[in-house]
Amino acid sequence: MWQGNSLSMFRFFQVIRCMAAVAWEPRKPLSIEEVDVAPPKAHEVRIKVVASGVCHTDWEYLYEAGRGMSLRPFPVVLGHEAAGVVESVGPDVTKFAPGDKVIPLFLPFCEECDQCKCEKTNLCKKNWENTQAGVLADGTSRISCRGQQVYQFLGVSSFCQYTVVPDTSLAKINPKAPLEKVCLLGCGVSTGYGAAVKTGKVEEGSCCAVFGLGAVGLAAVMGCQAAKARRIIAVDINPDKFQKAREFGATECINPRDYGNKPIQEILVEKTNGGVDYALECVGSPVTMSAALESTRDGCGTCVIAGWTETESMSVKVIKILMGRTLKGTYFGGWKSAKDVPQLVEDYMQKKLKLDEFISHNLPLAQINNAFDLLRNGQSIRTVISLDDF
Repeated sequence: MWQGNSLSMFRFFQVIRCMAAVAWEPRKPLSIEEVDVAPPKAHEVRIKVVASGVCHTDWEYLYEAGRGMSLRPFPVVLGHEAAGVVESVGPDVTKFAPGDKVIPLFLPFCEECDQCKCEKTNLCKKNWENTQAGVLADGTSRISCRGQQVYQFLGVSSFCQYTVVPDTSLAKINPKAPLEKVCLLGCGVSTGYGAAVKTGKVEEGSCCAVFGLGAVGLAAVMGCQAAKARRIIAVDINPDKFQKAREFGATECINPRDYGNKPIQEILVEKTNGGVDYALECVGSPVTMSAALESTRDGCGTCVIAGWTETESMSVKVIKILMGRTLKGTYFGGWKSAKDVPQLVEDYMQKKLKLDEFISHNLPLAQINNAFDLLRNGQSIRTVISLDDF
């Protein structure tokens, strides 16, 4: 029999009515709607979402669904980079209790599968196919609106005041952590930082190039600095991002458009006398991915792909691999989500990791479409949405 205090037991049976930003169809603005969030089922946790970052993947899915992104079902509540407080737990949940501060995760950590037990990967596949399809373990979503099911983006849906996630896709964090800051560790910052220090294993004294200076790219720059790279070259076509890149540790910045039609990889090879030791691609463009690989040096260059795209292919010249380069991909920065995220929170609390500096805007849920506009126009690094403003 499920054990819990009387308040949790009461909540367990209740549907919560709250506000959410619903995407009814692709390439249309989000609609602020009243939704119903059902109670958690076995091995599920319902959380009150306090803050959510607006990630480029959210924008990509809404506006590029069926193009660069795989088409998932609509209507859907987007959002996957968040922090909140446990409101209630379902049967058989043993690691969480009401009141816990948590970060929901689009990548699970079940601790039982071969992937979780292997130190070489973080790709736990617990409920993977279901969450990619926008539903939980039983094949349904816990969110509904106007009498119909609303799908949960990557099994999270943080643009909703309450959501339900599997207990394997949740990290319990320091109760003193500011949720409006550490929410960024649910995706972008963890991905970029981990691409450098976890997947790429950038070495002290090395030369690095980071392609793309959004939140993921800036976090990669921060990771290269933490690894004590000697030279960190930040590459972006928007020079307005260069000052921020320098604040995160870039030693120099390059705008490819300043060099006419000359390929950026040729520029980098010339500037570094043979190529960089590490190239981190944080754009999600196959063209940029190829350029990043070709910017690395013969024999020992490493290219890490952190930018996200699902349906496109990159071009790889075989000779570039034969000459000793390493090409790697990274998902969530290589971190074993629920295991590693609490430590990343601690690193932030101990001022070993920057988060505040990523936040360019704070907006209420009612203005979420403005946040998407800022992102699309390159005017924001991360906008944090407050879910407490209704």
